[in-house]
Amino acid sequence: MLKVLKFGGSSMASAAQYAKVRAIVEADESRRVVVVSAAGKRAREDHKITDLLYLCHAHMRYGVSCDSVFGMIRQRYLEIRDELGLSTDLEGELDRIRTAMENGMSEAALASRGEYLSALLMADYLGFEFVDATRWLFFRMDGSVDQLRSYAALKEIAAGKRIVIPGFYGAMPDGSVHTFTRGGSDITGALAAAALDADIYENWTDVSGILMADPRIVKDPEPIPRVTYTELRELSYLGAQVLHEDTIFPVAEKNIPLNIRNTNDPEHPGTIIMERFDDADDPADERRFITGIAGKKDYAAVSISKRGLSSEVGAIRKVFEIFENHGLAVEYTPNGIDTFSLVVCESKLEKVLHSIVSQLQEKLAPDEVRVKKDLAILAAVGRRMAGRPDICGRIFSALGREGINIRLISQDPREVNVILGLDEADYARAVQVLYDSFVK
Repeated sequence: MLKVLKFGGSSMASAAQYAKVRAIVEADESRRVVVVSAAGKRAREDHKITDLLYLCHAHMRYGVSCDSVFGMIRQRYLEIRDELGLSTDLEGELDRIRTAMENGMSEAALASRGEYLSALLMADYLGFEFVDATRWLFFRMDGSVDQLRSYAALKEIAAGKRIVIPGFYGAMPDGSVHTFTRGGSDITGALAAAALDADIYENWTDVSGILMADPRIVKDPEPIPRVTYTELRELSYLGAQVLHEDTIFPVAEKNIPLNIRNTNDPEHPGTIIMERFDDADDPADERRFITGIAGKKDYAAVSISKRGLSSEVGAIRKVFEIFENHGLAVEYTPNGIDTFSLVVCESKLEKVLHSIVSQLQEKLAPDEVRVKKDLAILAAVGRRMAGRPDICGRIFSALGREGINIRLISQDPREVNVILGLDEADYARAVQVLYDSFVK
């Protein structure tokens, strides 16, 4: 069995956290590939190393000294090394980075050094081999990952070894460093797991799995024990924050189980993510048909009404083209007879609203165009909702009893979600009502 582990910034923040990581790795012989992030915050007022590296680059670009900022980076990593009693030559590494900065080091290369230094220390601490990400994670010129080449390279490098890999970055065709977007170490871990056909990908963070609702709204929401990749995609798109959104794709393609775990509570089983589960013998799932609740604010609905619209060939295509030409992604399309609505990001719509309405009038000649602003989207997501005729009624009843008006409704034909449009003012209360009604 092979397990690939990824540890986030909070797990790499201090020597004490490094000790927790080593205890986790050494507790299981199958944990042979470790991917790490840059050091994160030790406390609320602390700084993430990657933020400091970006700040250094900004200082250099505008000709401002970054000595004090780089000194904070240097001090953090030297403290970790010395507290762990390691012999890693960090002074030499830090001096080389500083010299490269003076010689025009790129922003991506500089930002990647947090993961690089973390991996050097962790490899020394675990007694594993350090494998730089540029040796195996290859990007194409357009910034996409060359999976075929990357997977083949890592298989060859990792064969029979225990290795530590820095996350977040890889190599462009010309050998220069390229980074993912922030949080990209999760993607590195997933790619490594897929490349090595791992039996499980463990993603270690500072929460015990994916929570059933936003903890800023619901006090101490329960973690989700099991979730499918489809459900996770729905929840993450609507704002559930644990994984980088693109993390699921490499492991989902190979149906590798993804386990979200808590470095600070390693005995907690966390959340298991798989393509499918056999829920027949799990009565808890039967009672709780909602897997999770998620949502976002800052939406608006543009509704077009016209007599005979439903039978007008090409009408919907014209509407979509207008929105596309204005760079607006249409997220939901609830509709009725002769009425068609498009739900979009309100802050983006504001900039082009008058132009869009003008073109709708010109190309479609609608009877009415109505814009409803200050909307929030709330979704109840659950694989066990499919085929149950009472689901929507129970959700609507729970919200109705609390006087929460539903402005629009949409549902995936697979019946894994019920998406509701609400007034932003009702959003937090609606989340609490659904959690209290279907989770507690």
